[in-house]
Amino acid sequence: MPFSRTDQRRPTILIIGASRGLGHAIAGEFLNRGWDVLGTVRGGGARTMLHELADEYPGRVEIEILDICDPVQLAALCGRLSGRTFDILFVNAGVTNRNPDQTIGQVSTEDFVHVMVTNALSPMRVVEALERHVPQAGMIGIMSSGQGSIADNEGGQREVYRGSKAALNMFMRSFAARQSGTSRALVLMAPGWVRTELGGPNARLSIEESVPSLVNVMLAKRGRPGLEYLDYRGRTVRW
Repeated sequence: MPFSRTDQRRPTILIIGASRGLGHAIAGEFLNRGWDVLGTVRGGGARTMLHELADEYPGRVEIEILDICDPVQLAALCGRLSGRTFDILFVNAGVTNRNPDQTIGQVSTEDFVHVMVTNALSPMRVVEALERHVPQAGMIGIMSSGQGSIADNEGGQREVYRGSKAALNMFMRSFAARQSGTSRALVLMAPGWVRTELGGPNARLSIEESVPSLVNVMLAKRGRPGLEYLDYRGRTVRW
């Protein structure tokens, strides 16, 4: 979608991965609260739920193409966003291996690499590439998971997914250490077990039960410097 300048009186969030699921729902929630949204979708030309939001909120939704695992596409997006600033950058990415019940010793190398690159490496590449577009008064967030908590892992299961989110959390802590002394807010969000394509049909929460509260937590975190690992109710998750 060609860039058209939105009303600069409204705050703007850049959501990486907003075509469906939690990313799309977060976009809709911010629009409901008077924000403008720039959201990314993967290429291919297919119409997504984010396109439907753009129809519903004319002039307030911009759509860009990005495969989060493609450094060339990320560099191209950085070029297109030159000179732009965003009040919040939020990176929403998550996949699991084809058989999430496999132990770490059973998973194929191909599946392991795919999950780790998508869930841990690529979100941090996005943050490193786009953080200059977020002012010191802004916020950078990433969708993590409560399953990324090492301290809370008492039941095992979903081992590759858990490991990828734990790695993401560690990488974000390293990023935060390099940001020491700045006023920017940083957050890792755990949305709860939500009924999405990733969470599955048996998940405890609906999107409507998770996302409005999650957005409340994100908005409350603005202006509170440093990194926090929070769930959708605002509770601190143990590392």
